[in-house]
Amino acid sequence: MNDPTMQIRSPATAREATELEIISETLPLGNARVLELGCGRAWMTRRIAEDFPVARVIATEVDRVQHEKNLQITDLPAVEFRYGGAEAIDLPDASVDVVLMLKSLHHVPGPLMARALDEIHRVLVPGGLAYISEPVYAGAFNDILRLFNDERQVREAAFAAVADAVESGRFELEAEIFFDAPGHYADWQDFEDRMLKVTHTDHRIDAALHTRIKAAFESHLGPDGASFLRPSRVDLLRKPAD
Repeated sequence: MNDPTMQIRSPATAREATELEIISETLPLGNARVLELGCGRAWMTRRIAEDFPVARVIATEVDRVQHEKNLQITDLPAVEFRYGGAEAIDLPDASVDVVLMLKSLHHVPGPLMARALDEIHRVLVPGGLAYISEPVYAGAFNDILRLFNDERQVREAAFAAVADAVESGRFELEAEIFFDAPGHYADWQDFEDRMLKVTHTDHRIDAALHTRIKAAFESHLGPDGASFLRPSRVDLLRKPAD
C-alpha cells in the first residue's frame, strides 16, 4: 500500500522551475560523492559537475551506444562514466552521499524497479539522499510523446515502487516536490533529433505516425520555436541513519 502522503501528480498548480533549480534548493552537494543513474547524453552530469562543488560524480548509462559517446568526454575530471543499470550498481555499500535518477526510474524494467531501489539504499551512506525525478503524465508535451511512446503504465509503476520503498521503511520521505520544467525546441528537426532519433529505444514509427507526430508538434511552433512546461515530480528520499 502506498504512503498516503505521496501523490503521483500535484492537486494544485505547480510552480515553474528547472531541474537544476530544484536540485540546488534541495540537495547538499558540497564535497558530495554523487551517483547519477541513467545519465543519458550527460547534459545534467556536466551541470552537476561544473555548477556544484561536488567531490565526485559517477554517471552510469545502460544504453551502450550512448555510453560509448559519453566516454569521449574528457573535460570533466570529477566525472567517471560507467556502463550498467540501476538494478545492479557496481559500487561498495555506503559509498555515495547522493543518488540522482533524473527521469530514469521508469526506464528500468518493471520487475527490477524494486531491486534498483534496494541497490540505491545499499550504496547510500546512512542519512544519504536519493533524488528521484519523474515526469508527470499530463500536459501538452506529454500529449505529443504518448503518440509514439505512451509511458502511463511505466510511470505509474515507478511511482508505486518508490511509494512501496517508503512504506516498507527502507527510505524516509524527505519531501515530494511538484514543478513545471520549461523545455524548448528550435524547430521540428530539433525535436525529432532529441526525442525520436534516440539510440536507447526503437519507437517503430511508420510514415503515417511520423506525420501525426510532426503535425502535433508543429501546432505549438511559433517564430521562436516551440516551448512547453513539462509537469514533473521529485520524491526526495533519505536512507535512515540508524
